[in-house]
Amino acid sequence: MSRADGLEVLKELPPSGHTLLLLGSRSGMTPGQARRLLQWSEQGGHLVLIAERLWDEDEKKSGDLLLDSLDIRQYLTEDFDDSQDRASEETADADADEGSVDDHATEAPPEEAAGEEEEPADSVPDYSALTRLYLENERSPAYIGFDPDYHLYDPQNHAYAWANSGDATHLLQMQHGKGLVTVLTDAWIWQNRNIEQYDNAWLLWYLTQDNQVTLLYRAERDSLATLLARHFPEALAAALLLLLAGLWRAGLRQGPLQPVASRSRRQLEEHLRAGADFLLRQRGHVALLHGLQRDILRRARRRHPGFEQLGVAEQWQILGRMTRLPPSAISQAMRPYPAQRLSAADFTRQVAHLQSLRNAL
Repeated sequence: MSRADGLEVLKELPPSGHTLLLLGSRSGMTPGQARRLLQWSEQGGHLVLIAERLWDEDEKKSGDLLLDSLDIRQYLTEDFDDSQDRASEETADADADEGSVDDHATEAPPEEAAGEEEEPADSVPDYSALTRLYLENERSPAYIGFDPDYHLYDPQNHAYAWANSGDATHLLQMQHGKGLVTVLTDAWIWQNRNIEQYDNAWLLWYLTQDNQVTLLYRAERDSLATLLARHFPEALAAALLLLLAGLWRAGLRQGPLQPVASRSRRQLEEHLRAGADFLLRQRGHVALLHGLQRDILRRARRRHPGFEQLGVAEQWQILGRMTRLPPSAISQAMRPYPAQRLSAADFTRQVAHLQSLRNAL
């Protein structure tokens, strides 16, 4: 027996006289890889594989590329039994009732049941839940410890050999071109802790007898990064170093170093001017002038109760009496401003009028 880590072994593996044990995960297998495996079997190879996915009745496929290509379906045993009994609810209920009666009728008498419980657990193995494989010219079947929760279904009757437990089929073998394909529900029977039980080891010998055997651990497609690391490690390392050098070069600052600015480089006047410039950029000329007008009206309301209920002309007259400024100065300061941007001279002039009016209040 030889082992392989990928499907590349098919290029050097002659089909005739060879058995390929495909026991690893196939979740990443591509359609091209599945076709190559089946072509290898058609040319005379014996392919032994594990059914990985359950049949989806809604999508009419399982997603297992090999099973779907062979038209083999895997079900949970209880789900398959339910689907078989789904034709008529009344018939199903009647069958269930009859089955329960038969079960009670075929139960062992209490005396026999008690006698069986009294026997030692290891005196006679319980073969009732095991899978039985009948061979020609053999009086008794071989017993294999497959998981009884899974069932293989061959709707087209391609298989010419199979192995069943009490409620399910766990092994199907069919002719595929010049070769064979054997489908199993699980490979746990060949793990170290299980292979010595029952006839599990014998089944492995029976499926591979008189053939060269290759055990394939991985049937998934490697990613691009894995392939690059495997075949071009030097080029990958050089590209990584080049990338690091480019990032280091791009991170260098160009030009002379600027001296560290002093914390006391600004005077109070500069701070105020910077704050005013920021407000001017963010809010605009008109918003700042409106703010001054609102401040003037707020001060006038404090000095003259009911000021806000007067009309605009009356408010301006009261402002003139309180500030002793001419009506022209009041109207020029409190008039509405256009939405367009004011010139620097107009803005400065309006601010001066508003500040004079506010200071007079």
